[in-house]
Amino acid sequence: MAEWEINEEEREYINRQQGTRCDNCGSNVRSMALATSITDHWSFDGPFEAFAKKFSKLEILEINEASDLTKWLAKMPNRSLAAYPSIDMQNMPYRDGSFDLVVHSDTLEHIENPIKALRECKRVLRPGGLLAFTIPVIVGRMSRSRKGMKKSYHGFPDTGSDDYLVHTEYGADMWQQVIAAGFESVKIHTFDYPAGIAISASEIAPALTSSLPTRIWKALRPRS
Repeated sequence: MAEWEINEEEREYINRQQGTRCDNCGSNVRSMALATSITDHWSFDGPFEAFAKKFSKLEILEINEASDLTKWLAKMPNRSLAAYPSIDMQNMPYRDGSFDLVVHSDTLEHIENPIKALRECKRVLRPGGLLAFTIPVIVGRMSRSRKGMKKSYHGFPDTGSDDYLVHTEYGADMWQQVIAAGFESVKIHTFDYPAGIAISASEIAPALTSSLPTRIWKALRPRS
C-alpha cells in the first residue's frame, strides 16, 4: 500500500481480484474475467472447461501460467507454455502467425518494456487470433512507471530475486499500450468490477479486410 500509494478502497478490490474464488470451479476473479474475454471472442456461452473441449484444436501460447485457467489450457493438445526466464516475452522464439490465442495473466507489469512485449504477442498471432490478458489495475488514476522509484515486488523481496519486480503500475489508461503495440482496437471485459478486469485485442482477418474499399483499408493498416 505504501509503495503504490493505494487507499483502503483500492486495497479492498485488489484483494478481491486475487483472493475471491468461485465455490464451484475454484477460479479467482481475474481468471473469470480472463475466461470471459476469451469465450466472448469465439462467441461461446458456457464454462471455460467446455470451451477448452470444443475448441481443442486452437493453437495456444500461454505466457507463464495464466492463473486458474492453466488447469484447462494445459489439457488442450496444441497449447505451448512460455515460462520465464527460459523465454523472454520481449523476444519470443516463435514464427510470425503461429498462434490463435496468446494469453497471460498478471505478467505484463513485470516486463521492463511492455509495449515491446505486446508487439511480440501481436507478431505471433494469426489473423483473426486473440490476445487476452490481465494486469492489476488501479482504476482511479493513470498508469505510472516505477523507474527510479523504490523497488516493489509481487511476492517476497527477501528471496533476493528480481523475477517479480514491478516495472509498471497500471491505471485507467492501461489500454493505450495495446494500441501503441500496433493493435487497431481493444476490448475491456469486467467481472465484479473493478476487481476483475481483462483486456483483449485481435488481429484483423484477411477475409474481413479484403472487401473493404482500398482507401479505408490503407487507413486501417498500422503505421510503421
